[in-house]
Amino acid sequence: MQIEKISDVKWIIKKEGEMKVPVIIFAKESLLKKMQEDRTLLQAVNSATLPGIVKSMLVMPDGHEGYGFPVGGVAAFDAENGIVSPGAIGFDINCGVRLIKTNLMINDIKPKIKELISQLFVEIPSGVGSKSKIRFNKDELKRISEEGVEFLVQKGFAMKEDLERIEENGRIEGADFSKVSNKAIERGLPEVGSIGAGNHFLEIQKVEKVFDETLAKVFGIREGQIVIMIHTGSRGFGHQICTDYLKVFSDWIRRKGIKLPDPELVYAELDSKEANDYIAAMKCAVNYAFSNRQIITYLVRKTFEKVFNKSFDALGMEIIYDVAHNIAKLEEHEVDGKRMKLYVHRKGATRAFAKGRNEIPKEYRAIGQPVLIPGSMGTASYLLIGDEGAMKETFGSTCHGAGRTMSRAKAVKTLPARKVLEELSTKGIEVRVVSKELISEEAPQAYKNIDEVVESVAKAGISKIVSRNVPLAVAKG
Repeated sequence: MQIEKISDVKWIIKKEGEMKVPVIIFAKESLLKKMQEDRTLLQAVNSATLPGIVKSMLVMPDGHEGYGFPVGGVAAFDAENGIVSPGAIGFDINCGVRLIKTNLMINDIKPKIKELISQLFVEIPSGVGSKSKIRFNKDELKRISEEGVEFLVQKGFAMKEDLERIEENGRIEGADFSKVSNKAIERGLPEVGSIGAGNHFLEIQKVEKVFDETLAKVFGIREGQIVIMIHTGSRGFGHQICTDYLKVFSDWIRRKGIKLPDPELVYAELDSKEANDYIAAMKCAVNYAFSNRQIITYLVRKTFEKVFNKSFDALGMEIIYDVAHNIAKLEEHEVDGKRMKLYVHRKGATRAFAKGRNEIPKEYRAIGQPVLIPGSMGTASYLLIGDEGAMKETFGSTCHGAGRTMSRAKAVKTLPARKVLEELSTKGIEVRVVSKELISEEAPQAYKNIDEVVESVAKAGISKIVSRNVPLAVAKG
């Protein structure tokens, strides 16, 4: 395939063959080369052949090979004659990130850091199949799935103020629990309030550098301040929903006699029963994930209260924001000078609306939507805001993290856990992890350089950097 350079951080694969739109890649050249080592760009070209796709198929700088559709991919489909595709959303529906601020500074927390991370590791389960200490019954799971964090306000696990700082206010409309299988329900019941495994984590961070003092002031953060980042999604609940509907959509494709460039790119036409059922079930997983991060927030607040002997309110533990990055949403965007309703699929990509959009919380509307970009274990994470370029070029989207460059199997073979732990210890980072193998899988060397990823979206004008936050302690599966 021919890749042409548009700028230092923008590239194009022009439309040819069955492609309905070109592929646009946002990345520094070093990151683009990494994408060429796997099937990322081939998957993007395949995705550009899907019916109803508009304008361009997008790949963010953290892009890497995924299930059918690349991780770091964004595609928008005409709401009138487009499609919905589970592979273009991902198995971990509404995998996302939440950032919580405190009024603590680095010197306040240093003597307590080991105690804090050890307590958090005990209180908040992590790892494959981990089960929460806070349990809900099936009726309550239905309410979590359909009402999201609003239900948790009633149960005392959230404050009304929390809702304002969560994408979709912690509840996406249109969720229908009757469209969720019993197997998904069984998997989801014990897991609300757990981190899971893989690249998910709970991290205590220090604001190392503020890039824009004016924006940082709006968020109430400054250098040396302590923040907490939560990165997890809808756990086995969302994974099972995706698995169930991949089969439903495969049957639909077969009945219609449709030929696909990749069988993993199965889809259904919008307004078909199959599409409507999947969207209603997907939204249940979206609300489940928001609620999962909320229960974890509740447990984080309780742990800080216990260790510091102060209320979480006195510790200033407010949510800065919570973003989703595996989701499809009905949104309105301008395409070739025309306003259109689109189903925007973001897989390993974050919504990054520029200032003025009604979807942004009132307190941030004048500056733009907060964007949270987690790094890999032991590397920095970033707080950004959506910029005007995102509205013009990416359907209001940006990257979601560092992006893998090495398979988990290869990382285990080539990166000894002991050596990785020694390197993290040298940096002064406390680590609590269920499995030593995971330390190798999630080593910084298995991921792209987060600074280069963030620099790419900043130079492209789709996001503006507010702060760089570095880890002090991390708990992982």
